[in-house]
Amino acid sequence: MTRFSKTHTGRAAILSVLVLLAACAPRVTAERGVPHPDARIEPVHVATLRPLDATGQAFGMQRAQGLKYFRADISVPPSHEIGKIEWPGKTADAGTDFVVTNTDVLPGQDALVREVRRAYPGQQTLVFVHGYNNTLSDSMYRLAQIRADFDLAMPSVLFSWPSAGDPRGYVYDRDSVLYARDEFLSVLDALAAAPGERVFILAHSMGSQLVMETLRQAAIRGDHTLLNRISGVVLMSPDIDPELFRKQAEAIGRLPQPFLIFTTRQDRALSIAGWLTGRKVRLGVIDGPDKVKGLQVKVVDFTALADGEGYNHFVPVTAPAAVNLLRDMISQAGAGAEGFDDYMVLSPQAAQ
Repeated sequence: MTRFSKTHTGRAAILSVLVLLAACAPRVTAERGVPHPDARIEPVHVATLRPLDATGQAFGMQRAQGLKYFRADISVPPSHEIGKIEWPGKTADAGTDFVVTNTDVLPGQDALVREVRRAYPGQQTLVFVHGYNNTLSDSMYRLAQIRADFDLAMPSVLFSWPSAGDPRGYVYDRDSVLYARDEFLSVLDALAAAPGERVFILAHSMGSQLVMETLRQAAIRGDHTLLNRISGVVLMSPDIDPELFRKQAEAIGRLPQPFLIFTTRQDRALSIAGWLTGRKVRLGVIDGPDKVKGLQVKVVDFTALADGEGYNHFVPVTAPAAVNLLRDMISQAGAGAEGFDDYMVLSPQAAQ
């Protein structure tokens, strides 16, 4: 009789949960809607390796060849609550829901850069890289929510790599990250090509792996001009093996500054990822500074601000207390406050 170890049993149980989640939770897609006079319009520029008609789940679909570019105007409802995406029900209503009010397909990368520079005066661009199990609709709305909640004035570009948008697609998504490295590097090059132009990178979960692999690739090819034009990096709940992260950081050399890692020790999504990768603790759940000792990074622990939503996998931008505290930290940094500690554990009291 075949015997199964506890490890095999545990992995099988988690995989069963993933399959059940996939079967029981159909994804909502972005919907067009009539503009509402009191809604806030957030323009989101997109570079994607997905077909433009594939806004929903794409598990097992062939990845697109070459990048596609477009701009979407996302309407954030006047009733919006911090940290939430108000998905529509049967009928999209801009008064209560996130809706798409306009889209424009752009002919190429040069057109994307011109559109970004024309829409905003400044020369710094936020580039957002989503994580595992994300659809194009998920990532567009998430970036719009971040723009609204943090009142961002700089332009933003979503780099949407071809995630399956399905819990069963973890291995597919890890391959997709590697598949997308050249195209992501191309987008960064284009946005930081002119003197004075800067890029700030915000990545979530498995998207952090794409960022680190791409920066490593730039360093290996000796592209220090690009690396010097990255004005900062934030990795939220990074789904990376800490030992691999150290190797990547050492290959990059001098990391862009500031370089921040946002962790949540009760991140249930990363706990599942740890099981799927051989019970390896992921970078986004480290419980101290030892794993990144000697590297040019700062770790901010959001565990105490977690509210249980979304498996605690996106706490810095979905928990209202975390959003408010993070906004205060950004304001302090902008006002010339002294640098933050290398390892910070945030508390609910600090958010009051």
